[in-house]
Amino acid sequence: MARFLYILLAVLLFGVLIAIHEFGHFITAKLLGVKVNEFAIGMGPAVWQSRKAGEEPWDNKGKTLYSLRLFPIGGYCAMEGEDEDTGDPRAFSRQKGWKKVVILCAGSFMNFLLGLVITVALFLGVSQVRAPVITQFAGGFQHQGADGLMEGDRIVEVDGHGIWLYADVQNYLSRNDGMGVNLVVERDGKRISLPDFPMGRYDYEYEGGRYHGFGLIFGQVDQLSFLDRIGQGFAQTMDFVRIVWMSLGDLVTGRVAVTELSGVIGVVDVVSEVGAGSETVAIGVQNVFYFMALIAVNLAVMNLLPIPALDGGRIFFVLLNGVLYAVSRRRIPERYEGYVHAGAFVALLALMAVVALHDVWNIFA
Repeated sequence: MARFLYILLAVLLFGVLIAIHEFGHFITAKLLGVKVNEFAIGMGPAVWQSRKAGEEPWDNKGKTLYSLRLFPIGGYCAMEGEDEDTGDPRAFSRQKGWKKVVILCAGSFMNFLLGLVITVALFLGVSQVRAPVITQFAGGFQHQGADGLMEGDRIVEVDGHGIWLYADVQNYLSRNDGMGVNLVVERDGKRISLPDFPMGRYDYEYEGGRYHGFGLIFGQVDQLSFLDRIGQGFAQTMDFVRIVWMSLGDLVTGRVAVTELSGVIGVVDVVSEVGAGSETVAIGVQNVFYFMALIAVNLAVMNLLPIPALDGGRIFFVLLNGVLYAVSRRRIPERYEGYVHAGAFVALLALMAVVALHDVWNIFA
């Protein structure tokens, strides 16, 4: 029963993520004078609708249809002339390039903003965090000393990646397991570079037992002021951005197989499992919101990739048309751009279907 409730919560939050993305497009379109034919919350049959003309400049006398639809799994913002020129001066296709870019970016901005707000809100309840400061070495660690690592060293960079949070240390060290790592540490107020430093995983002794790891013990805990908590929330949100880019890089380079991709079904299953496995309901809800913040940032980044059918692909065509017009006074016909987006959309739907089937297989296998 508990897991079902977490599944329901995850599905509702997914709907919020999509709806707030569309709201970003809607509000900027309205403010910039673009006609919006319909703004819908939810999908499927309409359970409530209202069409009314507003006043300039808010509704631009556009008679937008506002809809509340049956299934709480998203929403959409249908603008006039998104894929073709309808002749209406308020159509999206008739707007200046900068207006199109602002409207297209607004959805991702709202997703990022939501992720930031959730993360900061979660950190407001945190009074202390573990610091990336070495307080001890496991028995058998061989690279300590003035020319290596010392107790009290704060790790500030690993292979050029800034260490903003304690978790960053493990994340970036693990990516070079068994290889030389370029470290930068802060020692006595000075930054010290340790290029090609050996940091593989080995068996070490610690507190009477043995463990397999890097041999570094981080025992320092920092107390957080109110501003520190906001800073930690912002750092965690930017860390989400790095995680998304890192994952995309792993996918392109083959470090992560395409079969490891998860869609909505897989993510909901993981989120619900994490929530149901938490010690208390309060912790479970916090964990679900943490994952939702990560997914919100993920959507923000992914939607800006220059892939047709995504907002980033549309932005790419806006910029490309700007360059073509400056050079040749010609633009790519809207219908051809529409064909590209339509084809890419079908391909994305096919990929989503394959990933969904894979998620279902993994759940029941």
